[in-house]
Amino acid sequence: MKIEQVAIQLYTLRDFLKTPEDMLSTLKRVKEIGYHSVQVSGIGPIEPAEFAKMCAGEGLSICATHEDSALIREDPKQLVEKLQALGCSITAYPYPRDVDFGKAEDIDALIADLTAAGKVFAEAGMKLCYHNHALEFRKLDGKVIMERIYDETPADVLFAELDTYWVQMGGADVVDWMNRVAGRQPIVHLKDCGVNDQNQTGFCEIGNGNLPWKQIIAAADAGGCEWFAVEQDSCPADPFDSIAQSFRYISENLVEA
Repeated sequence: MKIEQVAIQLYTLRDFLKTPEDMLSTLKRVKEIGYHSVQVSGIGPIEPAEFAKMCAGEGLSICATHEDSALIREDPKQLVEKLQALGCSITAYPYPRDVDFGKAEDIDALIADLTAAGKVFAEAGMKLCYHNHALEFRKLDGKVIMERIYDETPADVLFAELDTYWVQMGGADVVDWMNRVAGRQPIVHLKDCGVNDQNQTGFCEIGNGNLPWKQIIAAADAGGCEWFAVEQDSCPADPFDSIAQSFRYISENLVEA
């Protein structure tokens, strides 16, 4: 992993991205910390082309987005146009909204819709990824649902955006899953998992938790991962302090010399 491949998932900073003025000041701070790229999610209303211009003005590329779950399943062509305006070619299905993971027919429908949507993105030269949480590691009819999602979709149609924290919370092995999706993961979410002083498991800055980062990065690199997006769903204090801590740990311990 090179430092230029490290991005910030803007969902982490969603409370500071409500207006165009907020967006500009936030992007400036992101660049000052050292990030080279952003993944667009959780921002307020703005025309995609205008946001792309704003990022470019601060020297930030847009590596990927998250888009509305329903829109991906129902109108992917609309999202192709949005990605074209943003100047990026990777997006992800963020959460299986309205999917009952206890019903095989719901999983069947999800897989069919992701395959169909993925073909639309692929025809436009783009990649649709699946962003997991913990619930995908539930077993249904004797098989882990996460395995079904990748076993039953073409590898050149649906790609992976593994979330390291949620793989861990689902009871799976993060390094093992990096290896499983080798060759079909253009972006990964770096998110650490630790125990706080109230003995509660939760999100923390990269390096402040217990995930085996060197092994994770090595496996992702070996699998051809292009982007490494830092995300922290909630932060103990100022999110900018948290993303700075994560960037510092990554730059000092995980990137190529």
